[in-house]
Amino acid sequence: MALVAIIVALAAITWLILQRMYGTLPTVPWSAIPSMLLLAIGEAYSGWMTRARLEGRHETKPVEPMVVARLAALAKASAYAGAVFGGVFAGFVLHVIELLGQDTPRRDFFVAGGSFLSCVVLICAALYLEYCCRIPKDDEEADTRP
Repeated sequence: MALVAIIVALAAITWLILQRMYGTLPTVPWSAIPSMLLLAIGEAYSGWMTRARLEGRHETKPVEPMVVARLAALAKASAYAGAVFGGVFAGFVLHVIELLGQDTPRRDFFVAGGSFLSCVVLICAALYLEYCCRIPKDDEEADTRP
């Protein structure tokens, strides 16, 4: 819920700032799209491998507890960074949606929209990695609980 609140708040702030400054800013860079997607792929793969190593599947080596803690911290930081950047890109989309008849705002709309979607993918991958860093429950512990 906090991630959604960050996205909404930063989208509103960015939209308000762009009401006065859009004409003086350079175009939105397209490089955020592949950057966020590559980070998302890396985090999703790390989550999948971490879960397999924690569960001892496929003859994998056990994972160090400190590595799992660092991956969980990376996941949390990535989720919040994705929310911050996603909010900024959402603010750009909200501002330029009214100006789609012009070339530069149309380009900014598609680039900012793609960047926003790649931020959402990064947030999902980060949440998946955070989920995969949880220690699996033992069968004995599950049986002894009331």
